[in-house]
Amino acid sequence: MANVHDVAVYILKRHGPMTAMKLQKLVYYSQAWSLVWDEEPLFPERIEAWANGPVVFELYNRHRGTFRVFQWSGDPDALNESQRATIDGVLGVYGRMSSQELSNLTHQEDPWKDARKGLGPGERGNREITHASMAEYYGSL
Repeated sequence: MANVHDVAVYILKRHGPMTAMKLQKLVYYSQAWSLVWDEEPLFPERIEAWANGPVVFELYNRHRGTFRVFQWSGDPDALNESQRATIDGVLGVYGRMSSQELSNLTHQEDPWKDARKGLGPGERGNREITHASMAEYYGSL
């Protein structure tokens, strides 16, 4: 199975440099739509519901302190044709949105909202956004 770094490097190669926040949200949507379209996760790392939206800690740990991401270390060849098509589909819809627009969008959607229940708007939290919640929500759209 590919990992989140393989997905991140593929996104950057296809889209070009972007903010770290935008990369996080595109990785999130890639996972969500893979669960719907391919009926399997794209990567095994967990997604957490942070105050600014969904975050994969393993990505954050590597880009921490960096505003704009230009390159990443990973293996895009670890992704199969179906996985690349899913990511390309996500980039086609979400890629033109800004990092703030993507963050705002995630804040309106049930997987992030449900994982944040009981937390204030800016309050720190690291509850998991589950595969089941993403598949259910995005599968119903």
